[in-house]
Amino acid sequence: MLTKGLLDKLYEAASIQRWNDHVRPVEFTELDKQAHKMILAYVLGKLEELEGRAEIDWLKLIEGGIFEFFPRIILTDIKAPVFHKLMSRKGKEINTLVLKKVEPDLEGVESGFAERFKRYLFDSSYAPFERRILKAAHYLATNWEFQIIYNTAPFVYGIDKTKEEIENQIEDHYDLIGVQKISLRKKSFGFIDLCAQLRFQQRWAHSQRIPKTSVLGHMLIVAVMSYFCSLEMGACPRRMFNDFFCGLFHDLPEVLTRDIVSPVKTSVEGLDEIIKSYEKMQFEERILPLIPSPMREEVLYFIEDEFSNRIREGETVTRGVPGADMAGKYNEDRFSPIDGEMIRACDKLAAFIEASLSIRQGIKSVHLEEGKKLIYEGYRDVRPGGIDFGRLFDYFK
Repeated sequence: MLTKGLLDKLYEAASIQRWNDHVRPVEFTELDKQAHKMILAYVLGKLEELEGRAEIDWLKLIEGGIFEFFPRIILTDIKAPVFHKLMSRKGKEINTLVLKKVEPDLEGVESGFAERFKRYLFDSSYAPFERRILKAAHYLATNWEFQIIYNTAPFVYGIDKTKEEIENQIEDHYDLIGVQKISLRKKSFGFIDLCAQLRFQQRWAHSQRIPKTSVLGHMLIVAVMSYFCSLEMGACPRRMFNDFFCGLFHDLPEVLTRDIVSPVKTSVEGLDEIIKSYEKMQFEERILPLIPSPMREEVLYFIEDEFSNRIREGETVTRGVPGADMAGKYNEDRFSPIDGEMIRACDKLAAFIEASLSIRQGIKSVHLEEGKKLIYEGYRDVRPGGIDFGRLFDYFK
């Protein structure tokens, strides 16, 4: 089960500044970087699977991304070159420190997650291909940020060396089909670029908050929450995969419409449906053509009616599946189930935590206080998939 300590750690990443020794036209946070990295890992993995005919253990890739997230949270202010040098010389000691800091917060997580985390830290032979995809995604996400910094101040001493180091790391992964396609800066790059732009859209845009969170970072938080909930529900592997990536992509259409706050959507009858219809039309016209063709159907399955429980049988998608059936007869890979109701609860929990953390820091507004109250009243008693979300909300009440 998700613990308060684990949720707190995830949100610490929203306060960790990246590139804070460079000239930055915008703030870059670790949370946004990790979210972009996981989107890249999905694209790279899918292209290897579909075009390179490679076998990907998707749960190892998802968990590897989460496992690699924790050291970045614990070792906040270490510059990347220093971090990599320390890991090459004192990796065992550093990983022991990370494990000591995180292990207490993982005690309630189901299905041997903590043991797999320990193995990932200390056994380099565990999930080697998935690690390689994650490493390539890491450097591609880093390079996306760096291009903005480099074009802002290319005259800064030492910046060309940084540029060369990043480019060399990307070249080392050029055997991956996705790295080749993204390096062409055509369609696949356009999709990755659009996803990254969600870091510029702030959540709760009508209120000051600490820490600020973007739509991109929020998507990763919901994805990680959803994955932990699917572990607790005893979900089949495909269901866990779907729940994570549905959470990761659930707000993707907002790159075209911005993050329209819930009170605005609900203040005019029928407005939410109009917005959804417009998002779908714009997504199909502007984003879908950028997604590599073998992945389009799956991405659409993730984002259409994202908060509805659904299964797929052949070409037929059934929505509104009762929770009992999701946990029972449809909890098999062949049905490709998605727990939309659970993902919605995670989405609301993330919004509740965002408001609560800011109020705890003394930065509050009518919007935050009313939003927090309405979310709590609407979701404190929900139990999608048997998950007691009331207990999770009470952590931050």
